[in-house]
Amino acid sequence: MRIDELAESLSKDTFTEVNLNLGKQKKVWVTTLEVEITTFKEKRIVTIVMNANTFSQATDIDYFITNGDPNIVTPEWIVSTYSQRNWVEVFYREVKGWLGLKEYQVRGKRSLKRHFILVFCAYTFILWHKLTGGLRRRWASKSLETFPEAKTAFRTAMSFRFVDWLNKNREVFIAYKASLGFVWA
Repeated sequence: MRIDELAESLSKDTFTEVNLNLGKQKKVWVTTLEVEITTFKEKRIVTIVMNANTFSQATDIDYFITNGDPNIVTPEWIVSTYSQRNWVEVFYREVKGWLGLKEYQVRGKRSLKRHFILVFCAYTFILWHKLTGGLRRRWASKSLETFPEAKTAFRTAMSFRFVDWLNKNREVFIAYKASLGFVWA
């Protein structure tokens, strides 16, 4: 039996009403069922989440599967856990799009780890300053509402600090470049 056919065959009493508080109240109807799936050896828990109490009235239906402990996997647990998933997606979109997570040019595992660490540290630093008002306080004369705005302020501040350091330590930078076989002219 397909999962949507199973959901359609369930009675109204099978679903539990769950209220989510995600900044604003949201009401969903959830049921969890322990099922056997032919491709898995053990039973799995399938969860059906709808925005109405009957399949025919629902316009948004989500299906989840887990091998979690049936004592932990309650309708409330599934919904609250999944509702937090969006922040993971936001994180990956921002570090890929704005901080260059996927734009590395390294060959070794050690260098790749260092690149990831730098990206994660920059993300944490930018987000912390954005949430505490630090970027606006120190690095911008306007309110920074989006991550790209915060990143631009961060990059500007880091560029300023590097140029300032370079002006004060020109001979150190020239010696470093010379040790790599380059000429700083």
